[in-house]
Amino acid sequence: MRAKFLKPAVLLSIYIGISHWSGSALAQNTDASNLYKRGLAATCANCHGTDGKGVVDGGMPLINNLTSEQMLAQLKAFKSGAREGTIMPQLAKGYTDEQLETIANQLGKK
Repeated sequence: MRAKFLKPAVLLSIYIGISHWSGSALAQNTDASNLYKRGLAATCANCHGTDGKGVVDGGMPLINNLTSEQMLAQLKAFKSGAREGTIMPQLAKGYTDEQLETIANQLGKK
């Protein structure tokens, strides 16, 4: 008689354990995703300053005044060769279109 109730109890325990595990994994995935996005955007800081704010008259364009759409258009233009530059065409070609979109969304004005 006891074995009859044991199987559902074990299955319920497994289900509860998996649901708790997947919830914490989802939170970790969100944190990792946000860190990845911030890391991609941080690659621009070497030339354009933190958050694209740069240094006025520092020789590099200030990019913090661009919307996400404008920034993405510029990045894609560098990547395709439609826009010339010294180093940006080479850098832009090293990113996927998805990564360029992530960078534009992180740094561009919403």
